[in-house]
Amino acid sequence: MGIEHYLDNQFLIAMPTLDDPNFSKVVTVVCQHGEDGALGIVVNRKADMQLGELLDQLEIKVESAAIAEQPVFVGGPVQQDRGFVLHELCEEYDSSYAVADNLRLTTSRDVLEAIAQGRGPRRSLVALGYAGWSGGQLEEELKDNAWLSTTVNLDLLFETPCEQRWEAATALLGFDPKALTSYAGHA
Repeated sequence: MGIEHYLDNQFLIAMPTLDDPNFSKVVTVVCQHGEDGALGIVVNRKADMQLGELLDQLEIKVESAAIAEQPVFVGGPVQQDRGFVLHELCEEYDSSYAVADNLRLTTSRDVLEAIAQGRGPRRSLVALGYAGWSGGQLEEELKDNAWLSTTVNLDLLFETPCEQRWEAATALLGFDPKALTSYAGHA
């Protein structure tokens, strides 16, 4: 039995000592993980764009200012021109992947059209780009104490203000993030 899908539906929480500017104090939802690598979406870095601007570029009409003013996130440093929508389970879209029983990752235009018309998923997050790891890379980073992980909490993901997600995700583990160091031992 392999480790395939062993980190699906996990928050990866960057240790405070992770100094890569792409991942410093980020919270990433691991959407796919297997022996060939992993794909995740960073959920606490806003892009310099609102959803209305993105939808306008795609020539999708937005029905309300509240929808247009939603933030777009920087999902990671890979393929930042590609869009991803993390959302609660609802109707199925053309290109959706089940991250968990209640969480989907969708890459097709139809979910954006539904969101723009106010009939999309009740809770969603739109991101450009993703975080990617080659086979074994994420496991090595975990051994090197770059990341902590815990099961995705949908209320934290969709309801906690973006700038509070790292601290809130760390708190799910039961300790103060200021107490974290890079000197933890290995069992």
